[in-house]
Amino acid sequence: MLPELTRHTRVLDIVGDTIRVKAEGAAFGDLAIVENVDGETSQAKVVELDRDIVSLQVFAGSKGLSTDAGVRFLGHPQNVTYSDNILGRIFRGSGEPFDDGPDLSSDPKIEVAGPTVNPMMRVIPEKMIQTEVPMIDLFNCLVESQKIPIFSVAGEPYNELLARIGFQADADIVVFGGLGLIFDDYHFFRTAFEDHGVFPRTVMYINLAADPIVERLSIPDMALAVAEKYAVEEGKRVLVLLTDMTAYADAMKEIGISLERIPAARGYLGDLYTQLAMRYEKACDFKGAGSVTILTVTTMPGNDVTHPVPDNTGYITEGQFYLHDGFIDPFGSLSRLKQHVVGKATREDHSQIMNTMIRFYSSAQEAEKKQAMAFELSPFDEKLLEFGRLFRARFMDIRVSMPVIEALDRCWETLAECFEPQELLMKQALIDKYFKKNDE
Repeated sequence: MLPELTRHTRVLDIVGDTIRVKAEGAAFGDLAIVENVDGETSQAKVVELDRDIVSLQVFAGSKGLSTDAGVRFLGHPQNVTYSDNILGRIFRGSGEPFDDGPDLSSDPKIEVAGPTVNPMMRVIPEKMIQTEVPMIDLFNCLVESQKIPIFSVAGEPYNELLARIGFQADADIVVFGGLGLIFDDYHFFRTAFEDHGVFPRTVMYINLAADPIVERLSIPDMALAVAEKYAVEEGKRVLVLLTDMTAYADAMKEIGISLERIPAARGYLGDLYTQLAMRYEKACDFKGAGSVTILTVTTMPGNDVTHPVPDNTGYITEGQFYLHDGFIDPFGSLSRLKQHVVGKATREDHSQIMNTMIRFYSSAQEAEKKQAMAFELSPFDEKLLEFGRLFRARFMDIRVSMPVIEALDRCWETLAECFEPQELLMKQALIDKYFKKNDE
């Protein structure tokens, strides 16, 4: 005899894509099968419990459902396939394959949305992930086990930057999660990973804009569960890429509205910080094993950094990369862990070069303002203007790609083109070793 939990239960009401049933013993996050009167079935997930009233979000939507439909609880939360066969594969938010690859239904499964890592199993981050993006590697290093977002606005090439980091970063495994992507963006990421040869070591979880909202909420949990498994059991250095976390938060808001929850700031639920933190805190450098590094995109509606999603994200993460006008902004960007690797995992001159280049670029912007207002420019201002032009072209453009040591050498070349040694205000030992005028 089947346990009471698995028996069919009549639907009480339907609100949007959410249905409510009366049932005993259901657990938050459990899966269920909804069977309509015509025999058609779809999957659902428990999203709220109120005594014996269970609210479920129907994956395929509630269109065509009637209150005579039945619900059969499966007694377990959502799981995801984990085996060697998932590399180079693409999955939906439901966990089903999105591509035409072999069937994986018999492969092992793992549960998603587990607890965050025991602090005793974390080690201090001290390894750099080289991305070959100069504005990251030189000025705001990405460190293993870091959690950091790309703050940007609609229309900026943030997906291009995320893909570039994905196929250039020195990680063992790349796990990609697409949240509410249009098909063109999905195709761009897949093609980029294939063309650059990283697809065989990549796992993709895709939720398109037309797919069910509840699947969108599953994407980060599935991606992070698989990433953690690779890091802990196989000692892999895993890079998790997620875009766009604002779409994720909007999906949570939409479900909250259908459940008649009381909204907080700008309609988002009061647990927005908690929900984001539960995902970001999966980033970890595991003692005696691998690591999980999380890089996300967070779009800012109206370019408003005080919007609830970027605002809460900033309190959780260890810095941010600001992407404006196709450039990574050197002033708004910050990596709070870069001091763990600058000059240690790179080269002795890294810290001095980083500070000097930013100092000169800041002065170059002041010189540009003087020029715009028709003030008289000094010879040194002219040098700064040339430096600013070269800095943007050689380092700030996200399409520029070079290893960190080559980028350091390029910095010295740029300084030599624009300034004299005595104008650098750097340690003389470093100037003697690395600074060479073009005519030398």
